[in-house]
Amino acid sequence: MLRFRNILPAMAFVAVTGTTFSAYAGPCTAQIAQVEKRIVAAGANSELGATGAQTVGAQLGRQPTPQTVQDAEMSANTLAQATLERAKKADTADNAAACTEALTALKDGYGLQ
Repeated sequence: MLRFRNILPAMAFVAVTGTTFSAYAGPCTAQIAQVEKRIVAAGANSELGATGAQTVGAQLGRQPTPQTVQDAEMSANTLAQATLERAKKADTADNAAACTEALTALKDGYGLQ
């Protein structure tokens, strides 16, 4: 899998999605904040980051170009942002199951335990 290897996009990810919550705490507000902190920390580690599925082209022995690497990183980051937003919406709606599911997908995408 392609790994996101730059701290700047990880920090931008948290900046774009926001890290503040309203005074009301949903069923997984604390877990969302914890995952966001881990995402920023993952960006500092070149071995961790948002990932995407390996394509058929990658399996054919072709070397990626700088543009395809950049496109894959952007795609993985966009998916991660959408997943975090899904978790936040579920949290706001008091849907703990959906929030936990989205957070699990987000952690899997970043290779977090």
